[in-house]
Amino acid sequence: MADFTLPVTSLAAVATGVIYLILTWRVIRMRRADGIVLGDNGDRIMEKRIRGHANAAEQMPMALIVMALTELQGGNGMALAILAALFTLGRALHAIYFTRHGTHWRFRVWGMSATLIAQAGLLVLLTVTALT
Repeated sequence: MADFTLPVTSLAAVATGVIYLILTWRVIRMRRADGIVLGDNGDRIMEKRIRGHANAAEQMPMALIVMALTELQGGNGMALAILAALFTLGRALHAIYFTRHGTHWRFRVWGMSATLIAQAGLLVLLTVTALT
């Protein structure tokens, strides 16, 4: 049987999974504290937390899939590790903005910039790996 270990993807999944759990918990905690069953109840802070959580759900899966495909095909491990770290850093910065009321908007910009740069790099790395 072939060895399908994916150490870079696995570590990225653990790190981004922790970020996702924190985002989920922050939404649940506020829902319980404010008695919000569905939606955001017109609360801007709740809306911000919901969007931060949703954005993570939108961004993380595809990046992890691309990482896994690259790793399975024997892509450059160092490049993959750097891009995975940049992606995770981007998600963490983005999460800080969305979970901490009053956090400077630059965390969101830096977070999404790092996320998008990492995603573009991951796509290029997968393309190069697949074609060579």
